[in-house]
Amino acid sequence: MDPFVIKLLGFAAATCTTVAYAPQFIKVWKTRSARDISLGMFLVMVLGLALWLLYGLLSGDAPLVAANAITMLLAGGILFMKLKYG
Repeated sequence: MDPFVIKLLGFAAATCTTVAYAPQFIKVWKTRSARDISLGMFLVMVLGLALWLLYGLLSGDAPLVAANAITMLLAGGILFMKLKYG
């Protein structure tokens, strides 16, 4: 398969998995409530995203870096609001 098509596939997957966090982030931001959010899940998720980001940086994988950097901001924001609002 053409390497360009493979990169496009990676960016498409990255876009889907990253955008998936936006509605939750917006909801917690608007309601100032994170009561139903699992703290443990988001702690592990943000750690995993940080590790994927490091892996992507070390391997030079642009879609992996972009997706995990943005997703880490969204998930990290949700985690911050969970810690702040409960």
